[in-house]
Formats: sequence, C-alpha cells, structure tokens
Amino acid sequence: MISRTYTFEIPTRGKGTYEITERVQQAVTESGVGDGTATVFIAHTSASLVIYENADPTAREDLHRYFEELVMEDDDYIHDAEGPDDSTSHIRCALTRSSEVIPIHAGRLCLGTWQGIFVFEHRRSAHRRTLYLNVMGV
Repeated sequence: MISRTYTFEIPTRGKGTYEITERVQQAVTESGVGDGTATVFIAHTSASLVIYENADPTAREDLHRYFEELVMEDDDYIHDAEGPDDSTSHIRCALTRSSEVIPIHAGRLCLGTWQGIFVFEHRRSAHRRTLYLNVMGV
C-alpha cells in the first residue's frame, strides 16, 4: 500500500474556475499508485472544488452566471467583515464541495472524457488557495 500526501497552492485572479486536473494527475504519476484513490481537499471557506466540463469554457461561464444569480452579492447579508462578497463566498462554498475523491486505475485519474477538476474561486480579489492531495493505493 502506498500513501502520499502533497500540498500545493493555486493562485487565483478572482471569481472563476481554475483547472487543476493536470497538477493532480502529475502527483498521481509521481506517487507510483496504479490503482487507488486521489482525495483533493481545499483548506478554505470562500473557495471550493468542482468536477465539471473542461472542454468548452462556455459551460463554466454558465456555472459562474448561475452562482451569481443564485447567491447575489447585493442581498442584505449580516456577515461582511471582509467586504460585500464575504457572505456570498461562504454560502457558495457551502453549496459546492471542499473535497473530491477520484478513483485511480492504471495510474490515471478515472475522469470522464470532458471532466476536469477545478478550484472554484468565490471571492472577487486574487488569492493563493492551499490544497491537500492524498494519493492512496497499490
């Protein structure tokens, strides 16, 4: 049994999705795991992870627009210590996920043809997001 944990930072430029699929696959390859799982965790409450369409960027544009309409910044939120996007970023994070588990087979992430792993940044300003990746298997 092999278990490896990696830590890496992803810089964001504000709201949007940032693909990390290749970075995760690179760690899987480096780990030597042929069959097992990759667990990715983002250590933040104002950004999240999603597995989403990675072939056509307009699919992500629709996702971004949907979340802007679902959790609007101009609502009457109480928590605004870090600005008007403070509560909305936390709510959007709660509606998505802070971790993803992806099977590994033959040394490759078992993602569908058009699936990618993304950091979903919910804040307007740029951030450096810390992610932890555990690769486990044989």
